[in-house]
Amino acid sequence: MENFEYVHAAKLKDAVAMLGNDWTDAAVLAGGTDLLSLMKDYIEKPKRLVNIKGIGELEGIRADKQGTTIGALVTIEELRTNAAIGKDFPSLVKAAAGIASAQMRTMGTVAGELCQRPRCWYFRGGFGLLAQDAGGKSLVPGGENKYHAIFGNDGPAYYVSPSSLAPALIALNATATFTGPGGSRDIALANFFLTPKSASEREHALKPNEILTRITIPAASHGLSNATYEVRQREMLDWPLVTASVSFKLDGSTIQSPRIVLGHVAPIPWSATSAEKAIAGKTWSDELAEQAGEAAVQGAHPLSQNKYKVQLARVAVKRALLAARNQGA
Repeated sequence: MENFEYVHAAKLKDAVAMLGNDWTDAAVLAGGTDLLSLMKDYIEKPKRLVNIKGIGELEGIRADKQGTTIGALVTIEELRTNAAIGKDFPSLVKAAAGIASAQMRTMGTVAGELCQRPRCWYFRGGFGLLAQDAGGKSLVPGGENKYHAIFGNDGPAYYVSPSSLAPALIALNATATFTGPGGSRDIALANFFLTPKSASEREHALKPNEILTRITIPAASHGLSNATYEVRQREMLDWPLVTASVSFKLDGSTIQSPRIVLGHVAPIPWSATSAEKAIAGKTWSDELAEQAGEAAVQGAHPLSQNKYKVQLARVAVKRALLAARNQGA
């Protein structure tokens, strides 16, 4: 990897001050499970690493009347084993458990998992975020694309968002807090992920001089039925092919405020709004879950090698809804 300066920040304000206005100026180091690999492959070349692992205010999981706050430095394993999270948000525990490597769960942090770069082999091979050749033509449509996007791929981006936690958190209406030189700002996590239109853009709304400090699940999401269902090729050291995370409220047998979010099918966690509309206000039935699966794949545009993802998404939505309905049964 390229030479870099290493600094240890004891306070959040110090860490922010050590960042820069360009992505090459500095990078934030927490678990390092993605960043160090990118540096070894010369994909990321920061001049400085800012270690934030000693900043106490970024640790811990807390609950109050506003909701549940998850600090940026909470590890995936802490999230998976937290009793309160397990009781209220089984969808999130399932997503965390899906990161099957114990080493990755122990070192990797929640903020790092959300901010990880795409796992697209063209990107990791040095062809840029949009996987373009020297003439600006995408290599994906005519190349190996079996793990690429089936939604949101009508522009130049074909990679899939790699986060396992994001679909579950978005389905729970989570917000993200960022701290930069001008203070802190909150945005809905659903708006954090972006689809770049040019090679100079990034796939998220984080700025080079900001740090993702916490995630908050609002109090209104407590008590929601929620679940995550994953389809994967193998259990260890791999990412899922398709995931579906759902949440909804049951008023008697009537479904209210459903959220259905697909993972690993688009450059962003994909909100299946057609499926949400298909079940909102309806009386629960197993057949309705199947109808939601059908609605969720409307508008899919598979590439030459990934049509199989359409069926996987259909089934994942159905089974996630069934799992959420059967909680406590």
